[in-house]
Amino acid sequence: MAITYKEAGDDDDVVLSEINTTPLVDVMLVLLIIFLITIPVINTSVAVRLPRETNQLQQSQPETIVISVDARGGTYWFDARLADPQSLQDKLRQIATQTPKPEVHIRGDARSNYEAVARVLYACQQAGITRIGFVTEPHENLRDRPQ
Repeated sequence: MAITYKEAGDDDDVVLSEINTTPLVDVMLVLLIIFLITIPVINTSVAVRLPRETNQLQQSQPETIVISVDARGGTYWFDARLADPQSLQDKLRQIATQTPKPEVHIRGDARSNYEAVARVLYACQQAGITRIGFVTEPHENLRDRPQ
């Protein structure tokens, strides 16, 4: 790209209408460098291959505690309705002293409010019970499969 200068004998005013692209190229190179530096920072997850397993049916042991939450938020210890959350905590504190600690299975109605199930989880946590499971129904395709 050459720059032409006005000669001394020309009386016509010539307008120089070329765009200087050097600042544009400089800005684009700086942006490219910034993106190249920040992309590895954004990708912080570790690539791992997770195991693929189907849920297995598990039989309840005699020492397993079953706590149910109905659609209205009522809490049941096996089949007996609990009057208040304090009675649930009292029962959980009693079984937490056993060795080994029994497992607690929570049966939550799909129509129930999440808050009622969360209260049961919180009570288990406060009592020091660490083995908690959720009882679900098998998927329709798994129910018809022979075992």
